[in-house]
Amino acid sequence: MRHTALAACLCAAAASAFAQPQPACAAAEHRQFDFWIGTWEVTTPDGKVAGENRIEAIANGCALLENWQGRSGFSGKSVNIFDRLDRRWHQEWVDSSGLRLTLAGRWAEGRMLMEGTLPNVDKPGQTVQHRISWTPAADGSVRQLWETSADGGKTWNVAFDGKYVRKK
Repeated sequence: MRHTALAACLCAAAASAFAQPQPACAAAEHRQFDFWIGTWEVTTPDGKVAGENRIEAIANGCALLENWQGRSGFSGKSVNIFDRLDRRWHQEWVDSSGLRLTLAGRWAEGRMLMEGTLPNVDKPGQTVQHRISWTPAADGSVRQLWETSADGGKTWNVAFDGKYVRKK
């Protein structure tokens, strides 16, 4: 009987030693932005093609990499990650105009919403708030709305409004 108990303990120890560890980004929050993964044609509200965006999971599914190519030649990239310490999503955007924008936010009310602030290049000492939302639609498309405010959020102007449709 002792040998059987010892053998069972050894088998359990060996099984746990060879078990695969839980992936670092396995929690449901890490999947909240997965609706954006894919290759997309992006159009403006008037139906004109604005460009193409390819979103892919990277770093063992812990982050998303965005690859934007605008029709005019403008390009940009972002890295997006859910930070389990502060429980928020973060995006670091860089583009061919030299812009670097850091955003943070959450999934709420059926959309991803992130915000950030940059210095106002037209008015030294002042800032511009940036607010970007991504809203998945029932047909599989995604609306991205980028708004800016130079008056502390009292009024907002649309910087970009795009509809993402998956490329076939």
